[in-house]
Amino acid sequence: MTTIIAISNQKGGVAKTTTCQSLAACLAEQGQGVLLIDLDPQAHLTMSMGLEPEKLHRSMVDALLGNTSVLSVSRETPILGLDIVPANQELALIDKIFYKRDGYEYYLKRRLATISRELYDYILIDCAPSFGTITLNALTAADTLLIPIQCEYYAARALHRIVGLAKLVKEKTNPGLSFHLLVTMYDRRNRICRIIMDRMQRQLSHLLYETIIEVDTKLRESPACGQAITQYAPNTRGAQQYHALARELIRNGREKT
Repeated sequence: MTTIIAISNQKGGVAKTTTCQSLAACLAEQGQGVLLIDLDPQAHLTMSMGLEPEKLHRSMVDALLGNTSVLSVSRETPILGLDIVPANQELALIDKIFYKRDGYEYYLKRRLATISRELYDYILIDCAPSFGTITLNALTAADTLLIPIQCEYYAARALHRIVGLAKLVKEKTNPGLSFHLLVTMYDRRNRICRIIMDRMQRQLSHLLYETIIEVDTKLRESPACGQAITQYAPNTRGAQQYHALARELIRNGREKT
């Protein structure tokens, strides 16, 4: 059975795309079949995987509009077991198109339902850092919303908005949606980081993943090289911690079945 995970936060700069790419690579290297879907018009995930958005002949837009299937626009990556559905700036036009259509919230869910559950163990969706019809489609289609969050003041305040959004989606279009928090870019030397982390562990422990992703310069460098951290710097702390997150997800999935 395929687990669909949307990775989203309305605040930028929280390692959303890095988490999507790194987690997908680690899951694939641990024997899981993974499909990445880029739902951000900025196409950062697409570029991080070494593709050039402006040169794409077909992208996620074609699948969303029903011109073709999701699988037909997917591409293999250099990592065995990991495929990607790329994006480009055309995704920015979807909002205007979808608002005029009834039931637009379920377009992505219906497209993903046509994919055989035997093909992929996980589908990871990289959402835009804003709320619109595309992000609503992602959250409606997902089993889980993974929210990357930094231990800093403004990120903690933004958390209330994304959690509120998740609760609204759960009420309106996806009653089965669960949501969890992943602490990213954690700096144990920073006093404010430690204070906010302690507060979250006391107040939000039921939502927090056990794994914490710490600051690692290699995580910032790897997307510029079009490689996941497991290819670019496999022995670094960042790679090890994303591998730990992948194991945590696999373990949690097994416990539910």
